[in-house]
Amino acid sequence: MFSQSGLNTSGTFGVSAVNTSSTNPMKDFEVTSPPDDSVSALAFSPATLPQNFLIAGSWDNNVRCWEVEQSGKTIPKSMQTMQGPILDVCWSDDGTKVFMASCDKMVKCWDLASNQTIQVAQHDAPVKTCHWIKAPNYSCLMTASWDKTLKFWDTRNAQPMLTINLPERCYCADVDYPMAVVGTASRGLIIYQLEGRPQEFKRVDSPLKYQHRCVAIFRDKKKQPIGFALGSVEGRVAIQYVSPQNPKDNFTFKCHRSNGAPGGYQDIYAVNDIAFHPVHGTLATVGSDGTFSFWDKDARTKLKPSEVMEQAITKCAFSHNGQIFAYAVSYDWAKGHEFYNPMKKNYIFLRPCFEDLKPRATS
Repeated sequence: MFSQSGLNTSGTFGVSAVNTSSTNPMKDFEVTSPPDDSVSALAFSPATLPQNFLIAGSWDNNVRCWEVEQSGKTIPKSMQTMQGPILDVCWSDDGTKVFMASCDKMVKCWDLASNQTIQVAQHDAPVKTCHWIKAPNYSCLMTASWDKTLKFWDTRNAQPMLTINLPERCYCADVDYPMAVVGTASRGLIIYQLEGRPQEFKRVDSPLKYQHRCVAIFRDKKKQPIGFALGSVEGRVAIQYVSPQNPKDNFTFKCHRSNGAPGGYQDIYAVNDIAFHPVHGTLATVGSDGTFSFWDKDARTKLKPSEVMEQAITKCAFSHNGQIFAYAVSYDWAKGHEFYNPMKKNYIFLRPCFEDLKPRATS
């Protein structure tokens, strides 16, 4: 699968897309052969590979892989199936393997060269998140589940290296060595330090009043992880530093809300995903309102809003060099069963984004 010659990854991505219909109001590049059900996970390949690959997990039980060319064209490469909806995906640091977490209570490792899968982790309930940890003295897979446990796996062994009990079901997690953050049901927030041996660092009172939906770690100018952004179902994001220099460093902002509902009310939508730009340190949020927005947290300003898609945006991701922003448009069930329209297709769009995410110039 990885025998193709490397692409020029230094150039800018894409020129112009073709589809300009209501399904693609931003005129972005459409990924060919998208999933048949809602997209639950998106991840670009790491910088260790010369080409750009995109993987997507879906509620159709499948994980798909595409090669993304500099022109914006996507080539479907392969697909793997599990026994339940996929809830998360991640890459190994060398780009040779993809891990797939499913409602079937398992995590499988997909070896891309051989196109074979093998089970590497197991929980007593659906596995909500999986993250690969590359530490100086160990490598492992971190999985978190609705069985209220966090597990760390040496993927060569059937038993976990370490199991940590969580206060509640895991709803979201992120890893940026040496830090991990886990958000649970009942608005639990726990920070872990991963050096030497993973262990709890501290529990944090949630700055948000409603259920957590997504979390993403951010770095300082020296590229060290120092805090995280947390999104909730109530159209709000909290920026939290692990050790704030000043209490005012932590703040929350509203997003994914629409004005102009009858009676002056506001429609409020869930923040479905958050991603930080790998070069600029700015961020993207995507929501149930069918929009994405780019933000500069340091200037506390919105850099760019999007047009409204015909369905919710469920997931987003940046390519490792920050040239491409991927976002998935599919029904997220926020409005319940009666609003589900099986005639509406799922889409993954790719957008050249490097310029749009440059931080606001400070005077």
